[in-house]
Amino acid sequence: MSTGIHGVIAFWDYQLILARVDRLSLLFGYIFHLVAFLGAIYALHVKEDLEQMAGLVYAGSALGVVFAGDLLTLFVFWELLTVSSVCLIWNRRTREAQAAGFRYLLVHVVGGLCLLAGVTLQIHQTGSLAFEYIGLNGLATYLIFFGVGVNCAWPLLHPWLTDAYPEATVTGVIWLSAFTTKTAVYVLARGFPGTEVLIWIGTIMTAFPIFYAVIENDLRRVLAYSLINQVGFMVCGIGIGTPLAINGAISHAFNDILFKALLFMSIGAVLYRTGTTKATDLGGLYKTMPLTCICCIVGAASISAFPLFSGFVSKSMVMEAAALGDLRLIWFILLFASAGVLEHAGIKVPFFAFFSHDSGLRPKEAPWNMSLAMVLTAGLCIFIGSFPGPLYSLLPYPVDYEPYTAAHVIGQLQLLLFAALAFPLLLLSGIYPAEIRSINLDADWFYRRGGRLFYRIMDRALNGLNDRAEQVFSLGLAGWLGRWSRDLPFRLALLLLYPLWLAQGLRGEELRKKRLALQQALAEGASPVGIGAAVAMAFLLLFFILSGLV
Repeated sequence: MSTGIHGVIAFWDYQLILARVDRLSLLFGYIFHLVAFLGAIYALHVKEDLEQMAGLVYAGSALGVVFAGDLLTLFVFWELLTVSSVCLIWNRRTREAQAAGFRYLLVHVVGGLCLLAGVTLQIHQTGSLAFEYIGLNGLATYLIFFGVGVNCAWPLLHPWLTDAYPEATVTGVIWLSAFTTKTAVYVLARGFPGTEVLIWIGTIMTAFPIFYAVIENDLRRVLAYSLINQVGFMVCGIGIGTPLAINGAISHAFNDILFKALLFMSIGAVLYRTGTTKATDLGGLYKTMPLTCICCIVGAASISAFPLFSGFVSKSMVMEAAALGDLRLIWFILLFASAGVLEHAGIKVPFFAFFSHDSGLRPKEAPWNMSLAMVLTAGLCIFIGSFPGPLYSLLPYPVDYEPYTAAHVIGQLQLLLFAALAFPLLLLSGIYPAEIRSINLDADWFYRRGGRLFYRIMDRALNGLNDRAEQVFSLGLAGWLGRWSRDLPFRLALLLLYPLWLAQGLRGEELRKKRLALQQALAEGASPVGIGAAVAMAFLLLFFILSGLV
């Protein structure tokens, strides 16, 4: 498809642009097509029609987002991402997956509503649907910014990712790792480049997941935290906003999709063959799953940014941009995060899955389609890392950057060497929390407990108010009015007849019997004609008296 605007549809007084093609959207389009193809190969053995269809709709929705040229089209495909992706979680059909899917859906519905509110206000304020640079300059832009941040897994908003991705199907998590967060990165790169707050958001994203990942027992959850860490580099680069930083962020998104998919593929193959991804239950699998082990090591080397692997040629661009921008503290935190990646994703994942202690498990190698997808993805990681020129030629800005200089290579190897030495030292000393069966509390613990507390307060306050109102109005005032209106004919008739009965000399028991007979007759609707006439006359008399007063 040639660059430019395609698929323009008239919509009231606006124009919907279904395909805005430029270098930024094309790069994401290429990688989304590529990972969809690799994911389809990996999932060839899956016989579930729902999972296959959901994956394809999910990929198509991601493409719809990156090629959308207006905010309304963006929102429609944004919501399709949520609907299709949650099916990849629920389709695992476990109780944990069902619960995680509902929480995932709830969070993304809230984010989608924020995005919709922001889009609506933006259209009202500007009179345009165009999806171009947005920036932060009012309530509408902040709502859009927050809505995108939910999908980007910003700090405190991130637990949906680490909660849901490990519960997805073996093949579904491949699609999940590629599309939701990366479409959010694209929207930030398109609408909010150079927004300074993104520098700090991204930097925090690179650092805090490391502490969770190193103590996590579930290897798919380790990779989920690692995903947040890598997205942080992209967000930080977008916040810096220079051509070098934007190129680094976008190229790292391209590479991260591949090596993160490769890591999830290899651990997914382990899950498929063994039924578990717990580090405490694995080990020694290299003996019977050597190809999966090698592919996992390639993915680990790529995410750790070893020279000749894909992560090296993109992550270093973001760090170089931070250094050139005189962001020393940011650069230091990114350096720490780079070392931390090696600890939890570069070493921990392949070591505890395939080496470590011998678990006694002797599973078969992954099915041929899984193996083919992993080999193709591993080959791309090595090719891009060794020959970055083709990737650089696709980036939004001209690339004047050479990753393979002596300073870059030696500096990175020194960082990796000292980070790698820390692992065996901590392991031998017993400090490294390698194999601990535990449930780690994340930020969602606070708002889950806060939500329960809020529910209890509202339950006691509002339901208590409702009970009191029921006692006062339903059982009290309304009941009294009901009883009074029900007995009104009897009371009016008694008011007229009681003096007559007294004049007739009725007393005591006779008077009581007359009273009960009147009450029973009126209750059955069988009162004598005279009594009905007397009541009617009393009513008319009362009416005329009140009319005269008015």
